[in-house]
Amino acid sequence: MSKETTRSVWYEIIRGPIITEKATRMNENGQIAFRVASNATKPEIKAAIEGLFKVKVTAVNTINVKGKVKRFRGREGQRSDYKKAIVRLAEGQTIDVMTGV
Repeated sequence: MSKETTRSVWYEIIRGPIITEKATRMNENGQIAFRVASNATKPEIKAAIEGLFKVKVTAVNTINVKGKVKRFRGREGQRSDYKKAIVRLAEGQTIDVMTGV
């Protein structure tokens, strides 16, 4: 597999960072939250983060988030389900999620 093909696979796995108040507080402890593909495994997520950001990942925790039921103008709808990965980086490693990759 070429380097460009590998990079495109990584971008399919990692959908984007989750930037919330809680995720920002986790960043201070060396943890970063990402939205990932729903069929991605922990080793695939680890390889993608290490390849894209050139950092050392020590742990990956995943959560399947169910979409909330919401109402708009009396009609009921549902937000999409997604998978969230919380990645712990090695001591001294950082990722600046505010800048683009």
